[in-house]
Amino acid sequence: MNRFLRTAPWIASAFAAAFCMTGCHQKLRPTITDVSASTAGAQDQAAQDQGPDPAAANEAPSGAAPSGPSYTTEAPPPPEQTGAAPAPDDENYAEQPAETATQPPPPLPDYQQPPPPADGYLWEPGYWAWGPNGYYWVPGAWVEPPYEGALWTPGYWGFYGGRYMFYPGHWGRYIGFYGGINYGFGFFGIGYEGGYWRGGHFFYNRVYNHLNTRVVHNVYSYNAGNRGYVNRGGTAPRASFRGGTYGVQARPRPSDAAAWRAPTAPRMSSQVQHARSFQANRGQLATVNHGRPATMAISRPIPADRNVRPTVRGPQGEGGRR
Repeated sequence: MNRFLRTAPWIASAFAAAFCMTGCHQKLRPTITDVSASTAGAQDQAAQDQGPDPAAANEAPSGAAPSGPSYTTEAPPPPEQTGAAPAPDDENYAEQPAETATQPPPPLPDYQQPPPPADGYLWEPGYWAWGPNGYYWVPGAWVEPPYEGALWTPGYWGFYGGRYMFYPGHWGRYIGFYGGINYGFGFFGIGYEGGYWRGGHFFYNRVYNHLNTRVVHNVYSYNAGNRGYVNRGGTAPRASFRGGTYGVQARPRPSDAAAWRAPTAPRMSSQVQHARSFQANRGQLATVNHGRPATMAISRPIPADRNVRPTVRGPQGEGGRR
């Protein structure tokens, strides 16, 4: 009896502690909804706390704000409700068409990006090109820019009057119009969030690039939000052309026009050779791979052409373009 009286206070204390821990845990534990809301709020706050987007410097000052949404991925009304197809306006924002096809290119596949080989290389996303055997995939690759401060505006396919035309990319101080195509890796259809130039060095955004920080040293993190597929390379098939019933309904912005009026240079011969080297590869043909190319991207970088200089369009600058 005395032994029980001596141990009773300890037993009561243990029961009280267990009851308190259970009750407190049930009271303090947030529900799944609470956790989700808290996480979402923290992410929104983090996005607001990042400060100015350093990659905003990639877009040319336009002097005027867009009058509406830059583009939409919603399909337009059927052709019979829209009347005649509009005349191409791409010549005001892109190089002259280099290829023409009568069928649409396949959707853009999802793939992994290799890390850059060294500081200063820029990413050229993969794309569908047209050849004697139909569409074939040109693997994404890191490219040595032709001059300091150069940015790569990707090429794109546009649909007009029953034809698909490929407008090749170009180099320039600013990112221009590339049809609203979401290539991933920072190319969401408008602008470029994969990095920016500062003080003669290119800084890589680790949010949208696969980086080896032992090789590249100018690295930062900035989440630009849901401007498109924010995951590296995307997670689902994406439209690979502008216009038509099933293409991206992109509209150029004032900054795109300003970027095109600034000095630019066409794609380098090394980039053209890179594309042509995969033209006869059966694993790259859409008719063979059914949208899943054998080689999505390559780790071997594309070297720069020497003596490439940007020129201005017009009577004095047009002759220097190719």
